[in-house]
This record gives sequence, structure tokens and C-alpha cells, in this order.
Amino acid sequence: MITVSVKPLFTAIFTLSLFLAIVLLSPSSPFSSVPSNKQAGKSDIWGVKRLVEWRPCKWWIHGPRIALPAESNGYIRVDCYGGLNQMRRDFCDGVGIARLLNATLVLPKFEAAAYWNESSGFADVFDVDYFIQQMDGFIKVVKELPPEFALKEPFRVDCSKRKGQFDYIESVLPSLLKYQYISITPAMSQRRDRYPLNAKAALCQACYGALRLTRTLEQKAAELLEAIPKPFLSLHLRFEPDMVAYSQCEYPGLSPASKEAIEAARGDRKPWTGELARTWRKRGKCPLTPNETAFIFQALSIPTNTNIYLAAGDGLMEIEGLKSIYTNVVTKSALLSGEDFLNMHGNTKAALDYYVSINSDFYVATFFGNMDKMVAAMRAYKGLHNTLFLSRRAYAELTSKGLDGKELMQALWLAHKEDIAMGRGSALPDCFCDFKS
Repeated sequence: MITVSVKPLFTAIFTLSLFLAIVLLSPSSPFSSVPSNKQAGKSDIWGVKRLVEWRPCKWWIHGPRIALPAESNGYIRVDCYGGLNQMRRDFCDGVGIARLLNATLVLPKFEAAAYWNESSGFADVFDVDYFIQQMDGFIKVVKELPPEFALKEPFRVDCSKRKGQFDYIESVLPSLLKYQYISITPAMSQRRDRYPLNAKAALCQACYGALRLTRTLEQKAAELLEAIPKPFLSLHLRFEPDMVAYSQCEYPGLSPASKEAIEAARGDRKPWTGELARTWRKRGKCPLTPNETAFIFQALSIPTNTNIYLAAGDGLMEIEGLKSIYTNVVTKSALLSGEDFLNMHGNTKAALDYYVSINSDFYVATFFGNMDKMVAAMRAYKGLHNTLFLSRRAYAELTSKGLDGKELMQALWLAHKEDIAMGRGSALPDCFCDFKS
């Protein structure tokens, strides 16, 4: 009769089982080293397999360039208004229009004073020499106008209703040929898909390949990035008084201070009521509160001790609704020296948030504004695809059906899982093409 020792065999089996359990259960997310609040059976949202990834289109990056004509039709200056990212968007559109009309591009005019109460121009934010160098072959750019135009203001051409290629050729080109020096501000809703490839390539190169912060500003941004605990998620959270007032949405349960700030910002924009208010909210028109944002984060199994950089402007309301759950939240005002931060203008702060966000491990936005579109596209340009826009519409529709607790979390997970898989919102289609894995 053969005798087998059970104890060594049991020990070996137990050791092997323990090893396999550790290997199989180890999550792949960079946040896996910290405790999490994951729902049973789920990794966090970043573990979802992407079926579509957006990358720069080959016709822009590698396509043959059409040689620039020997003679241009005149000079165009793009006049840009609003916040930094809105001005950047307008300028990119203007570059495409200038190439379409075979014009020489003059450095743009940034009219930031009304919005940010400052006077910083294009050269205060972006590296001019680098821009001109990177645009070589796409469009001719000049720092200075020839003497006959140097002391003149350009002829202003209204482009508010111009959207497509033939609009500009038929309505703007005659003024360019007549006056030789004009200024334009592109309409907000451009039909860039109708541009010829040489104009689209110039637009794309200007937006994503040629705009770099000044050396001083980039150094400051790099120092801020270095100070943030790693790995980290950059969160662009929009819940300022003017944002809420503009949305015309009502929020019960806000603090008296928040209510007062919203009322002061409302002006003539009164909140919707009754069925109109419910319809408006279900269409995803109401900004997410910090508390709602934290709830969705938990639904997506994002650990509550995730390092979060708050990319937000001044006046953000109800922030404790996020910080009471996600405790590792840092801001630029806390990381930069007090004097350094106080001396910063709005464009500088926006530039820092932009730089940190395009270099973050993860980027999440609660809205789909100018900064979010620019950041998402630039991250796709850099090959960073952990980008997500929280669905205000899904949250509103699901809560309107009475869902709450675990049932609501499950439904939110499924809605955002599909967005991640299909790459929705992670880049603009004008310069990026979807690559299916």
C-alpha cells in the first residue's frame, strides 16, 4: 500500500491558489494601488475596452501639402474674443479661412479684457516663433505688416453668418482683394467639413501642432504639474454662479450663499419652471453639481482616494459636495505660492489648467465647453485616450425615472461604459479619424 503525505500536498495547492488569486484579482488601473469603492465585479471605468480611438488623420499629418501660391491675396488678422480657449478656437478657424482665401496671416488680436479684466495678447500666452516655424508650408505668417499697412486698422468684415467654403469665397474674398488688409472673427458654427484639405490641414496644424505656451508660462505649468501627486485625474468641473444662471436651471438644497450668487448673476434669465424645466433638464442642459459629480464617480468605480486636480475657475460653488467624498482634491491656488497666484490673470490660469489637463493620467469634464473640446482633442493628438465627459443627460433621464442608489449607479455605469468604448466626445472629427480596434 502506497502512502501519500497529505500535508505537503495541501500546502502546495494552497500556495498556488493564493498566487493565482493575487494575479487574477490585481486591477490594471494606475489607481489600483489605493483602496477603492468599486462595485462588486467591476473594475473602474478606465478598464473598459475601447472599440474606437481617435487619432490625427493621415491626410493632415502625412498627406502631401499643396504648395503655397507665390502671391497672396492680402493680409488677414483674426480678432478673437472671450476666454482663452474660445479665442484659441476662433483663431484656429481663422487660420483655415485665411488659407482658404490664399491670404497671409497676421498675428491675431486677443480681446480678453471684457471677459477676464486683463490685456494679455497672443504673444503673452503662445510662443510666436514656434508657431511661425510649425506653420511653414501650411500658410504664410508674418509678425509685422509692410509699411503701407503698419499704421492702419484693417477693414472689418462681418463673418457672423458665414459658415462654409463658398460663403467666404463669395462674401469675404472680394473685401480682401479690395482692401488688402482685413480682420475677421469666424462664426461659432463653422462647416469645416466643407473646406478643401489644404485649408483643413492648416486649421488642424495651427490648433494642435503649432500652438505652444511661451517658455515662461510653460515652465510655470510644468512646475505645477510636478507638484501634483501622481497618478492623478484632472477634473474640469463647471458649477459657477454665471454658468448656473445661464443654464436657467433650478437647484433645490443649495446653500444660501450659492443661491444669492446665482440670483445676482441671473439678470433677465429666469429659471424654467414646470414641464419646461423637466424637459430642459432631461435634455442634459443643467450643469452637474459637485455632489452629483461625486455620485457619478462612485458609480464608475473611481476610487474615493483618487488624486484629483481641480481644473476650475474662480467662484466654484458647493465644492464640499465633492471634497467630502473624494478627499484628495488639489487646486492651483493651493499648490502655487500665494503671491504668484494672486498676480496671475485669467488667461494665465486657464493656460495652466489646459497644460495640466492635457498631461494628466485621466481627464474628466462635467460639461462640453471650449476647453473640454480642446483638451480632449489635444490628448488624442498625444495618444492619451483616458478622457471622459460625464453625461448630464443620462443622469437627468435616469433620476427622472425614479432610479436611485445601486440601481442608478448600475445604469450610469452602463451609459458611460458605452461612451468610453465608442470614444464619444474624446476628439473632434474635423482633424481626427476613428481607428477601430
